[in-house]
Amino acid sequence: MRRSSIALVAIALFAALAAPVSAQPPPSVIPLPDGFFPEGIATDGSTAYVGSLIDGAIWKGDLLTGEGDILVPGVPGRLAVGMAYDAATDVLYVAGGPDGSAYLYDGTSGELLEVVDLVPSGFVNDVVVGPRAAFFTDSFAPQFYALPLAPDGTSAGAPRVTPYTGFFQFEPGQFNFNGIELGSGILPFSASIENRLLIVNSFYGELYSVAIRDGFAITVDLGGTVVNGDGLLLGGDRFRPVVYVVEGGKNQITKLVLNDIWSSGEVVDVITSPDFDSPTTVASFGQSLYAVNAKFSTPPIPTTPYEIVRVDR
Repeated sequence: MRRSSIALVAIALFAALAAPVSAQPPPSVIPLPDGFFPEGIATDGSTAYVGSLIDGAIWKGDLLTGEGDILVPGVPGRLAVGMAYDAATDVLYVAGGPDGSAYLYDGTSGELLEVVDLVPSGFVNDVVVGPRAAFFTDSFAPQFYALPLAPDGTSAGAPRVTPYTGFFQFEPGQFNFNGIELGSGILPFSASIENRLLIVNSFYGELYSVAIRDGFAITVDLGGTVVNGDGLLLGGDRFRPVVYVVEGGKNQITKLVLNDIWSSGEVVDVITSPDFDSPTTVASFGQSLYAVNAKFSTPPIPTTPYEIVRVDR
């Protein structure tokens, strides 16, 4: 009896020692450099890229550990607004804001690969990358820009300007078109949305489904508005497209489910966090969303702290 008891204790102790140690959860708040004034975020697995509105600097870090550093040093007068990363080519695409340019960086070294002039004046706000082109919004003009891409991710020709037509609104002098997503980003995608863009109008709080070919837009019927909608994140599948809309003025991310032709949608969740402070854009990793705090109500001085905030989907 005594030997059996000892054997059972030994077996239990061995099993406890052999059991895998549970991994620490990723941090809920990831600090960025003080004074960074972030706006855009893009992810590739656990790797995150965040751009600065101060000088166009790019921070690169690990969402699992929270550790990171400056990948692209800032340049006076340059802005990094929305951004997108293409893992196939290791190219990071950055919207340049008021200078009307797109910046293409090597995602590993941070080398500036190319600067593309999209428009002489305007505000190039956000970008999404597709198989053959990158698409950019302009907040101050009723049009979008398509940059054809070569196999290595650099430009393959002059950008194409496509004015919006159809059913949309535009308010001169205000921030209008902002976040952007692409239908072929859903796999397997529906043929009806394969060649369409999803774009939010910050001023009117409307979501538009826009044909890439001719810019024809329809207003997605949401039964309401997404006030000050900023960054978009598209997910789900062809039968249940899901889009997350960052509403920074409300410190929330609104989760919408769209129909398979992007003509209507409904709010299914509102995601909040006590750590939100004017979030602008959002990216994903695993079952989490990562939003950057722009803190628009706080002066962006060199000592202002900024961060990325993780929330559950």
